[in-house]
Amino acid sequence: MSVEATPRAGSPDSVAADSFHQEKPVNPFLTPYASGDPSRAASSAVLSQPMPSQRYFHSRRVKKGEVERPWTKVKDPREKWVTIIPLIGLAFGLAIAGFLIWDGLQTVVNHKYCPVYMEDFSGGLDSKIWTKEAEVGGFGNGQFEETTVTDENVFVKDAMLYIKPTLQDPKLIETNNIIDLRADGTCTSSRWSDCVTSTNTTNGTIVNPVRSGRINTKKGKVLKYGRIEVEAKLPEGDWLWPAIWLLPVESKYGAWPASGEIDIAESRGNNYTDPQGGNNIVSSALHWGPNAANDAWWRTNVKRNALHTTFAKKFHTFGLEWSEKYIFTYIDTRLLQVLYTKFDTSLWGRGRFPPQDQNGTIITDPWVTGSTSAPFDQEFYLILNVAVGGTNGWFKDGKAGKPWADNGPTAKLDFWNARDAWYPTWKDRGEMVVKSIKMWQQQGYNGCS
Repeated sequence: MSVEATPRAGSPDSVAADSFHQEKPVNPFLTPYASGDPSRAASSAVLSQPMPSQRYFHSRRVKKGEVERPWTKVKDPREKWVTIIPLIGLAFGLAIAGFLIWDGLQTVVNHKYCPVYMEDFSGGLDSKIWTKEAEVGGFGNGQFEETTVTDENVFVKDAMLYIKPTLQDPKLIETNNIIDLRADGTCTSSRWSDCVTSTNTTNGTIVNPVRSGRINTKKGKVLKYGRIEVEAKLPEGDWLWPAIWLLPVESKYGAWPASGEIDIAESRGNNYTDPQGGNNIVSSALHWGPNAANDAWWRTNVKRNALHTTFAKKFHTFGLEWSEKYIFTYIDTRLLQVLYTKFDTSLWGRGRFPPQDQNGTIITDPWVTGSTSAPFDQEFYLILNVAVGGTNGWFKDGKAGKPWADNGPTAKLDFWNARDAWYPTWKDRGEMVVKSIKMWQQQGYNGCS
């Protein structure tokens, strides 16, 4: 039996052969018929031979008109509301949003102002406007600095104002000495304790261990309602206490804090690891109350963090906007508010003060004769200073390696003895640098018409 005469398994020929020649055996070594075409297609011997055309893809998309859609011929009249109702809701929402925007714009107060003081320090520090304060009494906070009237601590350089703390003369601390600011007539306070201090090596009391600066505009520029902007860079250094703030020209409602205090910006020179916040945090506050024991500042106190930096790294604008109806502070822009207080009700009611002091003295409303914004309805003046240390709790005991205790009898001496730790931190940016100051008076007050 030859291979050529044997039909391939599974081919039509093999089927026919099986029908007529059942006895003829099939060659098991032949290629099955079903694999013939792929084998030929893969063979280089048949590359030149034409391949039979095959229909690989067949579209099964229904052509338009081939399928009837009877539901399109009869429309449901309610179907239109599927579109109308959302459109009505959208229009109603837009109307409400527009009204709320309009109503909000009506409540925005756009005061008119008169420029009072625009200073860039290109002409130095104007002594007709600014007063350098000279005191050693600690300004009610037990601060450690002696404020001076010399150019050592307050000076203008490259058209910028510097308030720079420095070390005290060691001789005044290491031996018995007296600082008497009345002797040369420089003391700016009328109280003896603010003008005279001494070192007593026996009991451990010393004169102020550092010197710094504090200046104000009391004799030159004051405001009753208005705006203030101070562009400044705050100091960096342990236990430094910079402040931009205001006090009343007259204590109409009584001794501090009855007549008020406005703190635009206060900070600490310590770094961000300080648990109270260092130069990465600025706080604004209002001080008000019938007496020092009932200062309600904590009801009007807000902090603001610097974003990925500190307030000692670059200049920032510290601002205040103050009117009969509100007072707020801001940083760099009026949109970035820090403290906002509305004078819609009297501060006496807001304070919820006790009826009497611990010693039994009855507490009465000191602002009964004032407006709803009292005590912040009087003339105030601007103060810039860099304090150092203190015993009033601004720096908490036992925190961040604080080297003195507020109630310790030798707090100043303890601070001085730790100078090798804190003084090097003042080296690079241990001063407040002020680039410009702007003051505007609100129309209707102090001659602004």
